[in-house]
Amino acid sequence: MVSTATKIGSFTFDNCLMNAAGVYCMTREELLEIEASAAGSFVTKTGTLNARPGNPEPRYADTLLGSINSMGLPNHGYQYYLDFVTELQNNPDSKPHFLSLVGLSQDETHTILKAVEASDYKGLIELNLSCPNVPGKPQIAYDFETTEAILTEVFTYFTKPLGVKLPPYFDIVHFDQAAAVFNKFPLTFVNCINSIGNGLVIEDETVLIKPKNGFGGIGGDYVKPTALANVHAFYQRLNPSIQIIGTGGVKTGRDAFEHILCGASMVQIGTALHQEGPAIFERITSELKAIMQEKGYETLEDFRGKLNYLA
Repeated sequence: MVSTATKIGSFTFDNCLMNAAGVYCMTREELLEIEASAAGSFVTKTGTLNARPGNPEPRYADTLLGSINSMGLPNHGYQYYLDFVTELQNNPDSKPHFLSLVGLSQDETHTILKAVEASDYKGLIELNLSCPNVPGKPQIAYDFETTEAILTEVFTYFTKPLGVKLPPYFDIVHFDQAAAVFNKFPLTFVNCINSIGNGLVIEDETVLIKPKNGFGGIGGDYVKPTALANVHAFYQRLNPSIQIIGTGGVKTGRDAFEHILCGASMVQIGTALHQEGPAIFERITSELKAIMQEKGYETLEDFRGKLNYLA
């Protein structure tokens, strides 16, 4: 029997596929749709200290090869999502979940994480270090000193299973530097990648989205090679105890297969989920299982990280 079951830390998932933060996760209703689908889990919208309306519309657009967005972190506030995942975990049939969080300042981040630490929530937590769409705010994870300072303080008080969502890195030395920072901490996972920041898509003579004069994060087919490179680079460099969630350009079973081949333990779907809806999980799971069967793989561990190089 071919299985797409997987583990992150001490948590077991019946399927390795799930949504990416930002897609089908704004409301309880959307999250329940993912919960009821073939997905193995869901991640919540990245929750900030207070609710945020986000950037002005239009702030998302589908494109020929994917999507562009500058959402500006619209969300109902971390407490909304914390309450929901804590409620769900009391249901014996519930899947393990990921609670995504970030503060708009270091102080806010610590305020949120301390509240989660004190809560009854027993699932996984994702600290989003890769928010490219808040005007005037740089991506935290591109600043290695700040990243190390934040994580150093976080692990003085935080004991629950924590991972980080990362932006794409583009230079080998940055993979080395980032991994050196992450290997200092008891992280449960890293999630590679968020959208490629500050792309620009034009139709006729006009940009597609309103915020930042059209600049926004790029997702979909455009980003898969960059996502695979980040997944594999960190698979090669991180302590084996830090697992990898692969995100970027997944719309077929083959795409998911490649992320796992590069070292991912779970695979998130963003742009394609937005375009196709939660039924996508059943389709991609079937396609992934067909590839595994054809190659004689029964579990993800049979091929995870076993990318071949040219001699």
